[in-house]
Amino acid sequence: MNNSALKTYKSLVEVLQDQGLITKQNSEDIALRRVKTGETEEDVIRALRLVSEEDLIKAKAKFLKVPFIDLDSTAFSPEALSLVPESVAQKYKIVAYRFDAKTKTLFVTMVNPLDLETLEFLEKKTSLKISAAMSTEKQIDSFIKEKYIREKSITSEVNKALDERKAEETVTRKTSESVAVEAPVAKIVSTILEYAIKSRASDVHIEPQEDNVRIRYRIDGILQEKYLLPRNVHDAVVSRIKILSDLKIDEKRVPQDGRFFFSADGNDVDLRVSTLPTTYGEKVVMRLLKKSQKVPSLPDLGLRGLALKNLMNSIQRPHGIIIVCGPTGSGKTTTLYSILDIVATSKVNVVTIEDPVEYQMKGVNQVQVNVQAGLTFASALRSFLRQDPNIIMVGEIRDSETADLAINAALTGHLVFSTLHTNDASGVPPRLLDMGAEPFLLVSSLNCVVGQRVLRRVCKDCVSQSEISPDQEKELKETLGPIYNLIEDKYKKEGKKMMLPKIVGCEKCNNTGYMGRIAIYEVMPVSEKLSKLIIEKAAAAEIQKQAMDEGMLTMKQDGYVKVLEGITTMDEVVRVAQY
Repeated sequence: MNNSALKTYKSLVEVLQDQGLITKQNSEDIALRRVKTGETEEDVIRALRLVSEEDLIKAKAKFLKVPFIDLDSTAFSPEALSLVPESVAQKYKIVAYRFDAKTKTLFVTMVNPLDLETLEFLEKKTSLKISAAMSTEKQIDSFIKEKYIREKSITSEVNKALDERKAEETVTRKTSESVAVEAPVAKIVSTILEYAIKSRASDVHIEPQEDNVRIRYRIDGILQEKYLLPRNVHDAVVSRIKILSDLKIDEKRVPQDGRFFFSADGNDVDLRVSTLPTTYGEKVVMRLLKKSQKVPSLPDLGLRGLALKNLMNSIQRPHGIIIVCGPTGSGKTTTLYSILDIVATSKVNVVTIEDPVEYQMKGVNQVQVNVQAGLTFASALRSFLRQDPNIIMVGEIRDSETADLAINAALTGHLVFSTLHTNDASGVPPRLLDMGAEPFLLVSSLNCVVGQRVLRRVCKDCVSQSEISPDQEKELKETLGPIYNLIEDKYKKEGKKMMLPKIVGCEKCNNTGYMGRIAIYEVMPVSEKLSKLIIEKAAAAEIQKQAMDEGMLTMKQDGYVKVLEGITTMDEVVRVAQY
């Protein structure tokens, strides 16, 4: 347990000093000004601009021993929102964000949590216990403006659904199917999906908890909580999704997979649905695949310079294997589609085996894995060789059989693209050797390995700049080496000072400071020296060192270059490229 959380502070200044946000000299300056002007601690701190408003309110919450609620990253309950009218929320600068039905407690956050008069008023109005927390005035104003306008739809539909469920319990018990097609439940599901499309979410998670249902969206690779729905609407919402996906409504014991089509605001989306039995009920994850989405180019993805040149040289060869590696969700498949978009001309026969097919590509023969029907990566590969292919894409090399078939296909004059789950490019050859690949056959077929991660771009509408601190400069120099000096010299020639992007946050980026994503890459063409190391079954570290000697930038180096170009932040690079 953090001892600072239990500490009793005598003043707001003491909290800020304890957190390292102000110095002892700052404290003395504040005390001196208070003696001269009679201002409060808070007013003086604001006037001197010693800390940000958020840090000040966080410190104040700690001083007052009340929770601090970051409304930008806190899921809210539509049911709680409906308990406090918009006029009351605006007048008293208060937000109801969660409701606990068991304890009859309404959780609110406000500018002044010590406003006992307001708290007593809320208790009388709602007939509930009130648990108060604290947020910044800016966040509260923004929340009231957005949620009471934009979220009225889901709030009203949740309440309708609850009312109908209560009425249902007093009359008769309806079937899951009949409940699921009713207007309120259908509207809840539609609103959840509409928000997903508007917010550019790639996935929607519907997760039953003990007391509520949590709705989370993966936006720019990060899961964000959005809604907390009442627990008793869960079954109806899941049933609605199952009906849309053509899944068995009454089967709740085993996972199910399905898909359906949804359209909102001119956006057509394919949804891939997965259900999973959990302790508190079925969890649903929906992957959103936009039909109108174009395949991005390699430079758009983040490839440039020597890395792009080496990859282009590899894919223009008539045969061999190109492997893209990285963990789940690192954008491997998107990179493969971008490559296919280049090589798939009318003069070649391109076939793919995928699990699942995410992009529909013209001129490409795409096949989806169907394990139940016996159609696996390996069995499809065998069939492909009888289809007179020039280029083959295998969604993933998962076993030794698929690896052997892919190598043999490359050795018999085919260009093969695939993915592999490894941390970096240098880990691919040892992994394939572990799968049973023959070293001589592997080096004869392996053209190039691409390692990648996906990180968030800074929001262009609100990004600021900050000077490079000594610690940051040290980290950049140690990682980039001579590259840092080259970039610094470029800035000096242009008469500019090298700066780092600083996150701010605005309405467009939902106050995250990030908008969109970009990949960081390491591209390792298999040279003669690397081939020798692979035959000798050298360790991944040795392979990476040789690749770097030959000019390969690591993913972390590529990330830091993009930081100095103002595309992303050091925090993002560290988050995704630490391995």
